[in-house]
Amino acid sequence: MTVRHEIKSQLAKLLATEDLIVEHKKVETACFNVHSRVLTLPMWEKASGMVYDMLVGHEVGHALYTPDINWIKDRRINPQIVNVVEDARIEKLMKRRYAGISKSFYRGYKELSDQDFFDIGDDDLNSYNLADKINLYYKIGSFEVVPFAEEEVELVKKVGDCETFEEVLDVSEMIQKFCEQEQKQEQNQEIQPQGQSEETEEQTEEVENDNQSAPSQQQDSEDTQDEEETGSEENDDNVEVKTMEALEDALKDLVDNQGLENVYVEIPNMNLSKVVVSNAEVHGKCSEVWDEYEKSDAFDVIDTQYLEFKKSAQKEVNYLVKEFECKKAADSYARATTSRTGVLDCSKLHTYKYSEDLFRKVTTLADGKNHGLVFILDWSASMNNVLIDTLKQLYNLMWFCKKVSIPFDVYAFTSDYPLLNHNEYGGSYVRERSYTPQDGLISIPEWFSLMNIFTSKTSSSELEKQMKNVFRVAYSHRYWVMYPSPIGWNLSGTPLNETLISLYKILPEFKRKNKLQKVQCVILTDGEAAPLKYHREFFRRNAIEPFIGVNSLGSNCFLRNRKTGTSRSLGDQWYEMTDVLLEDLRTTFPDMNFIGIRIIESRDAKAFIRRYCGVFNDDYDKAELSWRKDKSFTIKKSGYHSYFALSANSLSQDTEFEVKEDATKMQIKSAFVKSLRTKKMNKKILGEFVELVA
Repeated sequence: MTVRHEIKSQLAKLLATEDLIVEHKKVETACFNVHSRVLTLPMWEKASGMVYDMLVGHEVGHALYTPDINWIKDRRINPQIVNVVEDARIEKLMKRRYAGISKSFYRGYKELSDQDFFDIGDDDLNSYNLADKINLYYKIGSFEVVPFAEEEVELVKKVGDCETFEEVLDVSEMIQKFCEQEQKQEQNQEIQPQGQSEETEEQTEEVENDNQSAPSQQQDSEDTQDEEETGSEENDDNVEVKTMEALEDALKDLVDNQGLENVYVEIPNMNLSKVVVSNAEVHGKCSEVWDEYEKSDAFDVIDTQYLEFKKSAQKEVNYLVKEFECKKAADSYARATTSRTGVLDCSKLHTYKYSEDLFRKVTTLADGKNHGLVFILDWSASMNNVLIDTLKQLYNLMWFCKKVSIPFDVYAFTSDYPLLNHNEYGGSYVRERSYTPQDGLISIPEWFSLMNIFTSKTSSSELEKQMKNVFRVAYSHRYWVMYPSPIGWNLSGTPLNETLISLYKILPEFKRKNKLQKVQCVILTDGEAAPLKYHREFFRRNAIEPFIGVNSLGSNCFLRNRKTGTSRSLGDQWYEMTDVLLEDLRTTFPDMNFIGIRIIESRDAKAFIRRYCGVFNDDYDKAELSWRKDKSFTIKKSGYHSYFALSANSLSQDTEFEVKEDATKMQIKSAFVKSLRTKKMNKKILGEFVELVA
């Protein structure tokens, strides 16, 4: 079974009750850096789920309870013995803190015991030293009978009583001295000749001493003392805890070191001034090339279509406003409070015998929330056939915002805006990168731009002019109208993922500047974008310093968010990065809604449904039925809170019920059905939209 590493990372963070940095790497043993708070876990692909949870819980115990101190300088104790005692302490504290984790430790160690991870086989455990027996007792003592001598029992109890790390060091020192003394006794027994009695040995020593002079005795005594001191220094690491080593070696066999190493990438801290093209500059490009055309009839046909659309759209806009106000009023009354005024209500005096409610009441309505909307418009070449219909949906929502006084900003993403800009002194410069490249940061190309094509801060007359400008540009791209296109307005690639990364700065800044309580982000696009790359340090031969290059993101890459403490796999499909970024945005801004609106043609509908719903299931059947009946459906399983799909063909049809004078009954019926279908589709989608933003 494939291990979901990001889920195990979440387990570690939940247990630690802090946003640890959890990394799954191709390392042989787990470790926790108590200083940097980085928990590195091996990729235990061959471990069962219970063993995995036990190992994670053990390492989190170190994260919670092992202090960040360098005790080795002050205490000369074998680190293996300290590990044995500290393991017992932290696991005891973890079980005390989380009652449910006892089962994970019990089952995990049972599995390790059954598979002989401690390499004890049929050994007589009486032959093991005290450190080994303590290690076995506190890990698999429920499954193996570990014998202790009478003089060992007290130290075993002291291990179980350890509450602080200082106590761990004290007890470890006692265990080390006990093991060293035990080891010396065994060595003396091996050196003693067989059959020689202790009395004979003492007599031999006395004879030898008598044959030596006093100065020699003194010298031998000094030499012996030096040897003991030297031996004491060398014996610090001579006590071997072989069960600890056996467990570490066995756990290494659970690690899968095949394949690619995991890579953890992060969002760069972008400087928006290097990315966003201001509203004034964007529309200044239009004025530069179109002022002379304004005097002619070049735009008459296009402008007429725009005005006709604006007139026909007012019904939908008014419907949006009505629904929005109803939702707001319902929310306000739901949070209303009623209190007595202390003034008698004379109309109720006659009820004094059976009612105590004789005072006038006042109902206080809670203030409505301040709303704001940020729109993202796809300005890529693939939008060519649906750009006008998408723009119409955007305009409906903008007119709605104007009517209910909701502040908004609209950005169009592009990779075609010129890199060469002009400064206030008339000179020119090439736009700088919006952040400093570093190893592990997602790479944002310099050519990425966000054009602030609309904003509620402009006057109504200026906004009307700008909306005409953009409608003209969209019309010219769709129908190849022969007049010059403003610089920077050409359709380009699809830097959608770059835009989503920009939202980490745009959304909180928009909320702060407009003093809003509730912000919604609406993205109008025709699909997902290709994955980005990430910066990586490379070392060249004969080079002193490494250089920062870029590398492709793949299935071994994870998006890490230090603020939320989450890590998300970027998946192995090219389009998955978009949903991963959206999910991360939703975690980062839990009070914001992210809404997708996609205008699609009929031939693309089923493929779009299959991508998010799969096939041969209820979700697919419901979406397909909705598409056949209403020419629209809503996806709930993408990175968006709601992803609306609308038929481009239906939107382009006239919603008014008009027929020719000589129309037949069938023609009248057909026109009526088309009108109802389009209105039904719009009301259904607009109703769901209002539900999210109200």
